[in-house]
Amino acid sequence: MPKSKRDRPVTLSKTRKKGRGHKEAIVNAIRDAAETYSWAYVFSFENMRNLKFKEFRERLKSSSRFFLGSNKVMQVALGRSAADEIRPNIYKVSKLLHGNTGLCFTNMPKEDVERLFNEYEEYDFARTGSTATEKVELKEGPLEQFTHEMEPFLRKQGMPVRLSKGVVELLSDFVVCEEGKPLSPESARILRLLGTQMATFRLHLICRWSPEEFELYIERPEDSDVESA
Repeated sequence: MPKSKRDRPVTLSKTRKKGRGHKEAIVNAIRDAAETYSWAYVFSFENMRNLKFKEFRERLKSSSRFFLGSNKVMQVALGRSAADEIRPNIYKVSKLLHGNTGLCFTNMPKEDVERLFNEYEEYDFARTGSTATEKVELKEGPLEQFTHEMEPFLRKQGMPVRLSKGVVELLSDFVVCEEGKPLSPESARILRLLGTQMATFRLHLICRWSPEEFELYIERPEDSDVESA
């Protein structure tokens, strides 16, 4: 008689959440990268887009390695002070891992790294809660960019619309979003339908490190003793 599926053993490693072992693997990988690569950079990011970042990382795969995730884990890997740092002065890198930041270990020349990071921009649709970069207003009248099947959906987003001879018609001027104000879920959906991209995914260099040199790309952060040397 065949066994019930309930009686079949389940490998817990497939269901267990990432824990201590995963963190230790990251720590070891960061420490290995600190020994393997010539330079380490801390960078910040805005409007992160995982797919776009993956593409950027793949472009530099042959010469660089990136780490994103828990700042605390990355700090532990590098050392939080001069007393427990894993390489000379790398604790300065650790002190700058706050907020939306990541690590890049690389063998690329400084000029190439700076150019790639400074030139990098990817545009995308803004998400709910993002700040509108401009005012978008639709004027009363036919909205020929929308098909008649979309009329119920547009009404659900708060737009005063109706069908007139098979054409979506806006009954009065409608402000989709105001510059400087956060986007509502409805505003974000309408902007996507309009093809209006307000989010720019950017990367900003904060510092670079080698055992012989440390450089800040920004002014010294408040409450920090980190300086270029």
